[in-house]
Amino acid sequence: MAHAAHTTAETHPEPTVHPRRWTLLTLLCLSQFMLIVDVTVINVALPSIGADLHLSRETLTWAVTAYTLCFGSLMLLGGRLADAFGARRLLLTGLALFTLASLVTGLAEDATVLIGGRLSQGIGAALLSPAALATITRTFHGPERNKALGIWAMLGGIGFAVGAILGGVLTAGPGWSWIFFINVPVGLGIFLLLPRLLPASAPHGNRRVDLPGAVLVTAATGSLIYGLIKAGDAGWGSVDTLVPLFGSVVLYTVFALVERRISAPLMDLRILAKRPVAAGSFLMLVATGLLLGFVFLGSLYLQDVRGLSALSTGALLLPVAVATAIGAHLAAHLIAHAGARLVAAGGLLVSGSGGLVLALVDGTPGTVTGLAVGAIGIIPVFVSATTTALGFISHGEAGIASGIVNTFHEVGGAVGAATVSTVAAAGIAEHSASGFHAAYTVLAVVAAVAAVVALAAVPRGKAEVPEGVHVH
Repeated sequence: MAHAAHTTAETHPEPTVHPRRWTLLTLLCLSQFMLIVDVTVINVALPSIGADLHLSRETLTWAVTAYTLCFGSLMLLGGRLADAFGARRLLLTGLALFTLASLVTGLAEDATVLIGGRLSQGIGAALLSPAALATITRTFHGPERNKALGIWAMLGGIGFAVGAILGGVLTAGPGWSWIFFINVPVGLGIFLLLPRLLPASAPHGNRRVDLPGAVLVTAATGSLIYGLIKAGDAGWGSVDTLVPLFGSVVLYTVFALVERRISAPLMDLRILAKRPVAAGSFLMLVATGLLLGFVFLGSLYLQDVRGLSALSTGALLLPVAVATAIGAHLAAHLIAHAGARLVAAGGLLVSGSGGLVLALVDGTPGTVTGLAVGAIGIIPVFVSATTTALGFISHGEAGIASGIVNTFHEVGGAVGAATVSTVAAAGIAEHSASGFHAAYTVLAVVAAVAAVVALAAVPRGKAEVPEGVHVH
C-alpha cells in the first residue's frame, strides 16, 4: 500500500506554488482595473473633449464605443492567442499596446487620433485581459484560486463606478487628456515589474487561430454600432442607417457559416445554442448596455443640461458607486436563496424603475436618485448572468461559455451607448432635457422586457459555477 501511495504521488505531483503569487495577483488586478476603468472614465469628460476638439455627437459616441467594440469582439481571439503563443507573451504585448495607445489618445488633437487611440486601447485590452485571467487560474490552486478569482470579480463593478468619478476629478483638474495619461505611468510600472514575477507559460494546443472569424465578428458589430449611431441624425429609415444595419446581419451570418466549417472556430456556436448560455449572454448584453447607457446619459445630462462642472458630476456619481457596491454585496446572497431567475428579473425591474424616475423627473436630485436605483438593480443581473451561463452546463464547457459571456459583456456596453446616443440625439445637440427623457424611457422599457424574457429563459433551480472560470 505504501508503495502504491508513493507511486501516485510521483505520478501526480503537487502543483508548484509561486512564492510571490499574491504580488503577481496585485499587478494583474491593477492591470485589469485599468481596462475596466477605461470603459466609463471617458463619459464625464465627453463635454470637455467635444468642446476642445470640436467633435459631433457621432464622434463622441464613437469615443466611448470604439474601446468596448474592440475589447469585446477580439477578446476570444486574445484568449486563443494566449493559448497558442503563451499567456506571458500576450499579457506583456497587450499591456504595452494599451499603455502606448493611452498616451496617443491623450495627445489627440483631432477625431482621427482620438478614435484610433481608443480602438488601439481596445485591442490591447483584448490581448491583456484573457491572458491575465489565464495566468491567475494557472498560478493559484485550491481555495486560494477561489479567493484570487473573487478579488478579480470585484474589479468589474468597482471599476465601472470609479471610472466615472475619476473622470470628473481628472477633467476638472489637469484636464481630460489625463484620463488617458494616467494609464501611462501605471502601465509602465506594471510592465517593468511583471516580467520578474510572471511564470513561464508554454503554448497550449495548436497554433491555428481563427483570424477570419475575429475580423468578421468585429466588422459585424462595428457595422451594427455605426448604423445605430447614424440613425440619430439620418433617421431610422435612411439609407445611411439601413445599409450598415443590413450589412451587420450579413456579416454575422457569414461569421456563423465560417464558424461551423472551420476546424478551430473562434466561437463554438453549438454551446451558444444551449439555453443557459444563451440566457446568460442575453442578460449580460442587456445589463452592460443599461449600465453604460445610464452613465453615458447621466454624465452628459448633468453637465450639458443642468450646467454642472465635471468635478461636481463626478462627485454626484458617488452614490452610483455606492449602489453598485450594495448590489454586488446583495447579489450572491439573493441568488443563493431565490435563484438566478428571480434575481435577474427583479434586478431588471428595479433598474427599469430607475430609468422611469429619470424619464419623469427633472433636476439634479432626481437624476442622481434614478441613476443610483438603476445601478443597484443592474449589478445582481451581472451575477445572475454569470451564474446562469456557467452554472447549468458541464464543467468541460464552462471555459468556452465564460469567453462568450465576456464578449457579450463588452459588446453590450457599445450597443447600449450607441442606442441611447441616437435616441437622445436632439437633446445632446440642443442641450435640452427632452431627448434625454426619451432615451431614459427606452432604457426603462428595455429593462422591463428583459425581465419578462429572463423569467421565461433562465432555467429554474440552483446553479453551481465551476471552479477556475470567471466572467469579469
